[in-house]
Amino acid sequence: MVQSVLGFDFGEKRIGVATGQTITGNASPLITLNAVNNKPDWDQIKKLIEEWQPDALIVGLPLLLDGGKSDISDKAERFCRQLEGRFKLPVHTINEALSSYEAEQLLQQNKKIGQHNKQEIDKMAAAIIVQNWLEQNT
Repeated sequence: MVQSVLGFDFGEKRIGVATGQTITGNASPLITLNAVNNKPDWDQIKKLIEEWQPDALIVGLPLLLDGGKSDISDKAERFCRQLEGRFKLPVHTINEALSSYEAEQLLQQNKKIGQHNKQEIDKMAAAIIVQNWLEQNT
């Protein structure tokens, strides 16, 4: 049974990370990881998985508004396969269309960011992805 998850807002430069609990149904932004040589920071991801001990991983798939694939969709799917292969945890995906926009709006509304704070936006987008997955799967 899935009780805790780590969620990822995949990007080529940064990956937002959030935690989520099925018991409470809540997600929380955690951290934004910077890419290392245009690749995910696998050492940091490993440390987070060891620290949080999630039962599953959630990755937002960047699909177009019509549900079609975007240029980065294939890269996000590859990231999912790599996560599953490296950490032997179930990986679930959810359409993350507009999660970064929603995160930016939410943070601006709460006066937590200026216009260009991508670190805050990425981890909040990850929390929105996890929250949406929790709402659909618990």
